[in-house]
Amino acid sequence: MNDRATVDEAYDLAAVKADITRLSQQVGEAVGTLSSIAKGQARRGLKQARADVEALVTQASDGANVAADAAQGAAATLEDTLSDAILDRPLASISLALGLGFLIGVTWRR
Repeated sequence: MNDRATVDEAYDLAAVKADITRLSQQVGEAVGTLSSIAKGQARRGLKQARADVEALVTQASDGANVAADAAQGAAATLEDTLSDAILDRPLASISLALGLGFLIGVTWRR
């Protein structure tokens, strides 16, 4: 009976080793699958982040263009208004320019 117990123990030990080997293979496959899933999600996240940054840059560029166009329009309007005022009242315009020049000169002397 002692020999039979030793054979059973050896058989049980071999079965445990085989189970451990299968389990380690399954764990390795599971880790590989999880790794692939994580890489895919990371790639999708990176692509989405790039798309978001590109959209923000485009919006900022469009906003800057709109602001520049508005500033140019305002400058053109101001120029037209001043030109019309100078042509309508040349003496008053010259007097105003001399007065402003005098005030600026006095302010700078201090």
